[in-house]
Amino acid sequence: MTVSTESLHKYAETLLRIGVNLQPGQKLVIDAPLAAAPFVRIVTQHAYDLGASQVHFEWWDDELTLIRYRHAPEASLGYYAEWRADGLAQYAEQNAAFLFIHTPNPELLKDIPAERVAKETRGRSAMRRRYLDYTRLHKVSWVIATTASPAWAEKVYPELPPEQALARLWETILHATRIDRPDPVADWKEHLATLKRKTEQLNAMRIRKLHYRAPGTDLFIELPEKHIWLGGAKPNAAGTLFVANMPTEEVFTLPAKDGVNGVVRSTKPLNYGGSLIDDFSFTFKDGRIAGFQAGKGEDKLKTIVETDEGSRYLGEVALVPHHSPLSMLDTIFYNTLFDENASCHLAIGNAYPSNLEGGKTMSAEQLAAHRVNSSLMHVDFMIGSPELDIDAELPDGSTVPLFRRGD
Repeated sequence: MTVSTESLHKYAETLLRIGVNLQPGQKLVIDAPLAAAPFVRIVTQHAYDLGASQVHFEWWDDELTLIRYRHAPEASLGYYAEWRADGLAQYAEQNAAFLFIHTPNPELLKDIPAERVAKETRGRSAMRRRYLDYTRLHKVSWVIATTASPAWAEKVYPELPPEQALARLWETILHATRIDRPDPVADWKEHLATLKRKTEQLNAMRIRKLHYRAPGTDLFIELPEKHIWLGGAKPNAAGTLFVANMPTEEVFTLPAKDGVNGVVRSTKPLNYGGSLIDDFSFTFKDGRIAGFQAGKGEDKLKTIVETDEGSRYLGEVALVPHHSPLSMLDTIFYNTLFDENASCHLAIGNAYPSNLEGGKTMSAEQLAAHRVNSSLMHVDFMIGSPELDIDAELPDGSTVPLFRRGD
């Protein structure tokens, strides 16, 4: 690793104290690639020092994943052992915290047929739905974070020699997650307080509709009457605050499922399951995707849209200023966690019930009655740019500018 041991220890401690906000006696589940094992060992040490009762590991490997997609029989794709799904659900029921570490390889599956990837994704999601509901409903604490990989570094910084590219990517990760500050935990608390103020301002406005305008974009999005803007830290079922994404610069809510109309164009590539989708757009009619196109990866985009009925609708609306710390780096990261925190974005698929008043305790039928979308998918795509304007329609019918020229 081309990063100091001291920085890795600060990163691990911040993920545990701010990300999942690990409590004494709590279990921790770490989902990580084998490539991140040195960092996982550091995280585990800090977890036990903070009072974790047990640390459980879910390991995976990019090369083994690629071998499966290339050589496994078609009938086996989508299989996920029931005992594994039950085990994860059991940890969630016991209020375990979940740390997901990604070490991206943006083009890992670029040569794999989209249908094979889609079948595997659908099957895994369906089998793990009981466990996934704990994270989607924010019943448990969880955080997604990254470590650098040579493949990702070379994709982001192709002009640099491999070792310099890897070092540069580590610098970016540590900068984006505020680890390069003198006191990262204190800096994060200040940042989260700022995001909280933004959500309070937006919630007080009771916005009825958003109107997005930019080159290739003219989109209207209605918001449910009882929508809630969230951002930064949020409480789990036990009332413990956690931060689901590190880095995070967004405030977000959910759209009315049937209230999206117009056209929207992406402004950054989407890395989905190791495949890149670029230069794409959607046309919406009464909430449903009525058409789409992509300059690259249209077959992969088709598999996302056609996953289930809910994947033809939006599930998230997120605001990020163009002059966010990540955006100012003027870099395409080919990774949703980083690119979405440099850009306003939308998400295809499942909406978070926590973005609706009382949504966490509503049945599927009640959520549907409140125009909340449900899907196995939740895929963010970026639409922000220095040319983006957003207007907000208020309850009295007046319109106020929310974004101008990206901010």
